[in-house]
Amino acid sequence: QVQLEESGGGLVQAGGSLRLSCAASGQTSSYYKMGWFRQAPGKEREFVAALRWREGHTYYADSVKGRFTISRDRGGNTLSLQMDNLSPDDTAVYYCAAGPRSALSAIRTMSMYPYWGQGTQVTVSS
Repeated sequence: QVQLEESGGGLVQAGGSLRLSCAASGQTSSYYKMGWFRQAPGKEREFVAALRWREGHTYYADSVKGRFTISRDRGGNTLSLQMDNLSPDDTAVYYCAAGPRSALSAIRTMSMYPYWGQGTQVTVSS
């Protein structure tokens, strides 16, 4: 089992920045990839960014590319998401997720991530 706990959400004005963190514990050797997903009110949960833990390769949704940066601290088993130039469209609950090795084509697929955190709210005011 892997436990994930997010932190760092909050309220920010448009154009501002926030940094989310996700602390992983438990059988951390059992996951191969970690990612961030988000769910806005009335919308389905969607992929934001992912990282292959060992290689450090990163993947982003087109909507956040160039504004968000996913990174890891391998020693501390911590995943981060630096979010810059935020807009009201980024308002959502952000979830950290982890999963085992899978096809690269599935890196953005929620069902490939069996472990999830509780989520942290990010609100961007206009």
